[in-house]
Amino acid sequence: MRINSFSFRVRYAETDQMGVVHHASYVPYLEMGRIEWLREVGVSYREMEENGIILPVISLQINYKKSALYDDLLTVQTSLKKIPLVKIEFDYKIFNQNKELLAEANTVLAFMDQKNNKPMKCPDYILEKLNP
Repeated sequence: MRINSFSFRVRYAETDQMGVVHHASYVPYLEMGRIEWLREVGVSYREMEENGIILPVISLQINYKKSALYDDLLTVQTSLKKIPLVKIEFDYKIFNQNKELLAEANTVLAFMDQKNNKPMKCPDYILEKLNP
């Protein structure tokens, strides 16, 4: 499956008093990873929401390997685990500027109809972009 990579610097607000990235800061990093992955294949979160589709996270797992520090240059690698049906699943690896693996993660999100708040099948227009 396709892997998207993007990099950014750790901001001071994401760290504790010792300059170590707080564990909760990783959750937005994963969100940025999947948004960039989807954008790269031509799927926009904004357009999905405008079409009444929401993607709540229903499962989140992070295995921390090594601490990220203030001002580190992090790279998030995101990949789709399998072609989605009602759920879409992503795997992630987060590295520092020295290419050291800091964390591995997995998220599962459900396609939901915003009007009735019920699960729905992954829309065909998204599947077409995932299976060119």
